[in-house]
Amino acid sequence: MARSPSSSVQAAREALAARLREIRLDAGLTAREIALRAGWHPSKSSRIENAVTPPSDADIRAWCNICGADEQAADLIAASRSAESMYVEWKRLQRTGLRRLQESYVPLFKRTRTFRIYCSNVVPGLLQTPAYATALLSEITAFREAPNDVAEAVAARMDRSRVLREGDHRFAILVEEAVLRYRMGNAEVMAGQLGHLLSIMSLPAVSLGVVPFSAERGMWPLETFSIYDAEQAQVELLTAAVTVTAPSEVAQYAKAFSRAADLAVYGTHARALIADAIAALG
Repeated sequence: MARSPSSSVQAAREALAARLREIRLDAGLTAREIALRAGWHPSKSSRIENAVTPPSDADIRAWCNICGADEQAADLIAASRSAESMYVEWKRLQRTGLRRLQESYVPLFKRTRTFRIYCSNVVPGLLQTPAYATALLSEITAFREAPNDVAEAVAARMDRSRVLREGDHRFAILVEEAVLRYRMGNAEVMAGQLGHLLSIMSLPAVSLGVVPFSAERGMWPLETFSIYDAEQAQVELLTAAVTVTAPSEVAQYAKAFSRAADLAVYGTHARALIADAIAALG
């Protein structure tokens, strides 16, 4: 089974800790001497070296200065910030509301040529109707007690969805059949959303597959994730967004996507499942 999606974060923290330890050893100092000279608690240096306590920018500058390695501080600070940005709590991302979060994805979407998106719980954001997005984002806002800017966030999400029809992009999108059945909003909202999926399937840049309930599973249902080219994957957890950049882990998500794609149905068969879901709304 794949490792936790947060393992990229821990690996990056451990790599930074190892570099700091090497700098200390090259300077001929002990961890306790670093702490004493920096005015820290005696155990702080050890916690930093063991990737237990993430160092602040000031900690890294002090460490490098004490070890006579000031020239390395900038690179180490950049590495530290990169590691900390891999795992970001939704509460932090959404503290000013949801609109800015929607807009923050625009540069990534514009530069990505190939999108691979897998959703096991809700319709992917790029394929949502305004009514479905309103229902979903309203629930997210209430659950996370975020500022209520749902109308603005929905508008930003719809604007972001223009990437489906503009530019040189390709979209391979997979949803579990359960996504067609989970009601987000009332029956009218769901009927409109499912009908929209049928129309989206005609776009030349979009391949939409549905993994049916009847599939003999070769890949178990996973958390929602997106792969942007072969550069990074983003995994959506209940509490946080995890950005995976380690090539070996991005490759695992690509492998999982491929396995799920093999289980999916497309074209006429996918349309039939969507039509069945519409009919079940009554």
